[in-house]
Amino acid sequence: MISKANLQHAKDIHKLINFYAQRDLMLPRSLNEIYENIRDYWIWLENDKVIGTVALHIVGWNDLAEIKSLAVESENHKKGIGKKLVSSCIEEAKKLGIKKVFALSFVPDFFNKIGFSVVDKKEFPHKIWAECCNCPKFPDCGEVALIKNLE
Repeated sequence: MISKANLQHAKDIHKLINFYAQRDLMLPRSLNEIYENIRDYWIWLENDKVIGTVALHIVGWNDLAEIKSLAVESENHKKGIGKKLVSSCIEEAKKLGIKKVFALSFVPDFFNKIGFSVVDKKEFPHKIWAECCNCPKFPDCGEVALIKNLE
């Protein structure tokens, strides 16, 4: 079941994201960062356990938001959970009047399959790079930039 996350889910979200971050498949998130941005997160719950998460983060631009921190427990891959989580973000973005969503991903094929297109990172405003500048992999992280127009 998909729902918006609340503070009680923060530790489970942190554990799930950092499981993949330790394997260099996504960027790590601190528990503090998750608590501060809990309103960005969607979760997939089964039997009161978080088995998937994703965040929709508005980047301070009038029509752009980032889909980030998409993670699903490995034993639940290939069940459509990731796609449904991203779809929840897209629906929320539309309700907020956002015209485009983007993702920076080490797994671009997933996003291609759900309607995102690869773009040059240089097309994005500098505002989105604030988080990247603090990453030890910057500027050569290997993430692929993808975007989806919601209009």
